[in-house]
Amino acid sequence: MKYGTTVLDDIGNVHPRKNLRLRERGALEEKLQQADKTQAAAIRAELRALPKKADHPYEKDLRAVRKQEQKLLQGTKERRQKFLSEIEDRDPKIRSWLLQAAESEERYRFYEKHLDLSYDFELEYKKNFDIADQLPAAAAARRGLLAELDEAEADLQKAQSEDNSAAAAEFKEFRARRLAQRDAEKAKLKQMRSDGIISAKALQNEQKMSDLAADEDIKSRKRSLPLPFAQDRVRNIRHKLKTEAIKKEKLLNADISDLRRRIPIESSKRIPWISWLTILLPGLGQLIIGQRLKSVLFFLGSLYIYLIAIPYALGYGNYRGDGIAGLLSLAAGGARLDRSIIFMIEGVIAVILLVLALLLYYFSFRDVHRNEKKEIKGIRLNNWFETRSSVKRDGFPFIVSAPAALVTIFIVILPIAVTMLISFTNYDPTHQSKFAWQGLVNFKQIVTGQGIAGGPFWLITGWTVIWTLLATSLAIFIGFTLALLVNQDRIRGKRFFRTTYLLPWAVPAFITIMFFSILFSPQGPLTIALNNLLGHTSPSDMLNIKYTSWGTRIVLILLQGWLGSSYIFLLCTGILQGISQDLYEAAEIDGATGFQQTRHITIPLLLYQTAPLMIGQYTFNFNNFSIIYLFNGGGPFEPSKYGNMAGTTDILISYIYKLTIQNQYQGIGSAITVVVSIFIMFVTWIGFSRTKSFKEEKL
Repeated sequence: MKYGTTVLDDIGNVHPRKNLRLRERGALEEKLQQADKTQAAAIRAELRALPKKADHPYEKDLRAVRKQEQKLLQGTKERRQKFLSEIEDRDPKIRSWLLQAAESEERYRFYEKHLDLSYDFELEYKKNFDIADQLPAAAAARRGLLAELDEAEADLQKAQSEDNSAAAAEFKEFRARRLAQRDAEKAKLKQMRSDGIISAKALQNEQKMSDLAADEDIKSRKRSLPLPFAQDRVRNIRHKLKTEAIKKEKLLNADISDLRRRIPIESSKRIPWISWLTILLPGLGQLIIGQRLKSVLFFLGSLYIYLIAIPYALGYGNYRGDGIAGLLSLAAGGARLDRSIIFMIEGVIAVILLVLALLLYYFSFRDVHRNEKKEIKGIRLNNWFETRSSVKRDGFPFIVSAPAALVTIFIVILPIAVTMLISFTNYDPTHQSKFAWQGLVNFKQIVTGQGIAGGPFWLITGWTVIWTLLATSLAIFIGFTLALLVNQDRIRGKRFFRTTYLLPWAVPAFITIMFFSILFSPQGPLTIALNNLLGHTSPSDMLNIKYTSWGTRIVLILLQGWLGSSYIFLLCTGILQGISQDLYEAAEIDGATGFQQTRHITIPLLLYQTAPLMIGQYTFNFNNFSIIYLFNGGGPFEPSKYGNMAGTTDILISYIYKLTIQNQYQGIGSAITVVVSIFIMFVTWIGFSRTKSFKEEKL
């Protein structure tokens, strides 16, 4: 990296180099970059002939001024004690400000002589000038507040020593008089309500306003009493003293921060080497470049890496596993009581801890590397005030979300990771304690339709898709249509209809499902009524809806359509009531019919706002376990097609439940779960991304 003849500040302004040694070298390097072969040799010779850093005249002048600067700073202690003895003010803040102002005045006069030598001297000059200019005025203002406080405290002591009984009695009389006035106003309002002049709502609002007005008048009168007034005055001045001091210091620090952004720094460093040397110890790089707060935080990260993450990955602190080695072995060759699932979980935890450690390495390296590159360009690093302000301004969301992110890792990512890993094992009834890796065998069985679960998989998948599309679409259609009908102005009894249509949603779903399961049983009332209606008297002709595939599937679709319609109805009703009537009035003026208004205004607005939730309903029904399991347990059963572990109405989620919980085929069940999850995420993403509401979302 070449030096160049200019540097950049934090806001992008270009400044010429004041370091003559670096400017000379930078100018030659720029010439070398544009020169041909003949000229390049001569320029390289010039570069080699340049004086070394120790011998360069500029560096000699800089070292001489640095020595003078050290002498100036070394005598600070004696001068400080002498100046403090001359200050008559006893307030610590004023003494501190006046001392800083005096020291800064001495310093800026020194740096004023050497402004052309270094940008550091220019920064020190302007910084100390601002301190010397602002702090005396701040001290004078604080001195005035302190004098005012002394006066207020004297008035308070006087008020405390005087007899305030007369003022208290006067206040008590005023309070009683004002409350009586308030009661009279409220009685008049009640009479107006009885006469029908104002409404009940207006009466309530006016009574509240009367109470508030009376309360404010009483408080104001109480504050005007000598003793409370003196107490409030002392309290307010003390608060002002505290806040004004903080405000003055913040303003001064903000001005200094602005100077640091506008005045560059010149570094002789060419490459950001500190970040590479300190990559294995987060925090050390920050300490070297002078960012102490960051160094403390990253040092805590180093403790986590070397005391928690790495030892746990190596097996220290594990319950039964061997860290990452246990994830690979899955307890193979271990004791009889060792369980593979424990080794897998602990191995996954070890991997997660190591990933977090790697992220700490990366963020620490990136922070130091980025700051080094900024210094090379000429940008000054943040000081304590700037870092603290940046954390308050930009770091708050990360600080708040960090605990939630850590919890999410262990309650969401960990189970998902374990489920995915189990899909690559032979975890089945014969390998419950110890199982082993077997690669893609489970997925091969699913794709080819072989094995314990491969055969019924595609039949169940087909019915799951049909069930999801029909049941969800029916629920959306019913809820959508009912919401549009009830929202019509010509409909009477809207409260009755809305209450009725919400009942399926209000009543617990399992009660409704079990109720209809009983109704459609062979001896259920609905089954008997349908047989009587159709004239089926012989046992061979009688309908048996619950134990026929087509009958159960139709009932399940209709039942879910009815159960799911209530949510859609409620959702659409809320949106319909929020549509502005101005749109319909404008459309009516333009000659639009009711059908056209519904088609071009109502339905587009409804779909725009509800499309993501509608798509979510399809995802919900794809995994709607309760209605399938509670109605008929996934039956009726056809072992010739579906085997012994699935029924004709089982969907994938209920099939996975039977495979894993009831029959202990966790490996193939996890594989099916992975396939289904990927499919659902893909379809859901496609659906969301194509909706108008998603496309027009402001990111």
